[in-house]
Amino acid sequence: MPLALIISSHVAASHVGGTAQASALSIFEIDSMVLPTVLYGRHPGWGAPGGARVAHETLEGMLGGIEANGLLAQIDLILTGYFASPEQVRVAAMAIDTARGARTGPQPVVIVDPTLGDGGRLYVPADVAKAVIEELVPRADILAPNVWELSYLTGAEIGAPSDALAAARSLGRPVLASSIDLGEDIAVIYADEIDAWIAVHPRAPSAPKGTGDLLTALFGAALLDGLSGADALARGVSGVAESVLAAQISSAAELPIIGMGQRLTTLSPRVRLERLA
Repeated sequence: MPLALIISSHVAASHVGGTAQASALSIFEIDSMVLPTVLYGRHPGWGAPGGARVAHETLEGMLGGIEANGLLAQIDLILTGYFASPEQVRVAAMAIDTARGARTGPQPVVIVDPTLGDGGRLYVPADVAKAVIEELVPRADILAPNVWELSYLTGAEIGAPSDALAAARSLGRPVLASSIDLGEDIAVIYADEIDAWIAVHPRAPSAPKGTGDLLTALFGAALLDGLSGADALARGVSGVAESVLAAQISSAAELPIIGMGQRLTTLSPRVRLERLA
């Protein structure tokens, strides 16, 4: 059974971060080990989250326990997300290097979601953003920013999908860029050195938090299933679009990840996939 290492937030009452990703991966029969960077009661978007940051020494100790059981050599997928201190980022970088060094077979797929901000502002401290850019971006097999983070990473002004494609290509590695505004629609692009694709679906009036976390997990699961980048994009965006629709229909405040079940594994008729380049 495939094994994932997730280094991100644990939020007890919100379907976001690492624990939400672990729930999504379980539907694809992928086991997960979660190193939590924060222990929160709820997403900060609801108000004061409760809980606290996890000390980087604690993360180092947890990583040491995982390594002592020989599990770093078995990791197929590494997902990184939210960090609360630059020291945590450096632990994540060490985890990636150690896992890669421990593997004798195919290397783990490393997907870095540079969780820095949105809506025109950072929501992590500047030193955390700097550490993510210096330590994790160069280690990523795939980067998964939202469109604002893509602009922050590249310094590019991004309006049209062609702008996002140019910015993505400038990073020199495959990019999965989300939240591209197309008016009544919203889009995600995937671009590597050969191909570029865009997945478009109708914009929902509102969406629960955690769609980016879910997208990254679904995309990673699709790659482990052997799908191409284009097909992984289509399946991942389909799962997110249908989850948002299900939350809207049931008036749910959180993404119904477990409730979606096998629907996360299928394509949505609401998602349109097109080649960009």
